[in-house]
Amino acid sequence: MSNLQLRTISAIVLAAAVLALTWAGGMPFRLLSAGITLGIFYEWSRMSRPKADGVWTAGQLGFIPEALILVFALALLTGVPGIVLISMVVLFTVVLWFLSRIRDAGAWDAAGFGYAALSGLSLALLRGGDSAGLSAILFLFAVVWATDIFAYFVGRKVGGPKLAPSISPGKTRSGALGGAIGGVVAGLLLATAVGAGNLVALAGVAFLLSVISQAGDLFESWVKRKHGYKDSGSIIPGHGGVMDRVDGLVAAAFALYVIGWLSGSADHPAQALFPA
Repeated sequence: MSNLQLRTISAIVLAAAVLALTWAGGMPFRLLSAGITLGIFYEWSRMSRPKADGVWTAGQLGFIPEALILVFALALLTGVPGIVLISMVVLFTVVLWFLSRIRDAGAWDAAGFGYAALSGLSLALLRGGDSAGLSAILFLFAVVWATDIFAYFVGRKVGGPKLAPSISPGKTRSGALGGAIGGVVAGLLLATAVGAGNLVALAGVAFLLSVISQAGDLFESWVKRKHGYKDSGSIIPGHGGVMDRVDGLVAAAFALYVIGWLSGSADHPAQALFPA
């Protein structure tokens, strides 16, 4: 079986599972969001921390970061208000950064906590428990997944100058443009299907999300290259780790959450984007 075939089968199975949890909403989707949070933090820590005889260690802050990320994941599962979750992210990230300064450690644990927590928070609060949340998450998936697919195939077919050769040698400018166009088209098709009326605004949002998702992909590539890793993990056949699969998605999710928050509220961001 070729790597492309393995990636395709794995992506289809994963997408089906994610869509089922998205449709269910509530606790099932919060479990998915918490799982993504914990998976990202684990892989980030595994890459960024020093190793003793090839074995992953706790790092200079001990297991304080693990304790805080578990507390946050439990809060995410209980469905506490969005402003409380945001406050926890800010407070815990500052605490970890402060401890790293005291112990003369790097800031990777603090950065990893903030990145992982904001990823799960954005997804969980975007979905919420109403039809607007379902539309928002499906819109996010359509844009990001189409961006990935079109960027891959357009880049392979057209080629041309590299997008960021020092970070991710395989990505091309033609692929980035093709991904953005595909993301906008997919977003508009989804928005039309759910009966959204603000298509012009959503086209602009889709373009922004497509660009940010590609930037999120490059960011994760930079983190891996910084620490000498090709993949963040190996849990997903053909794709690598959790971070490898959701890097663009969580960046775009955070952007969409901020847009919804600024347009509506911290607890119900999707209602401003997809009003009934």
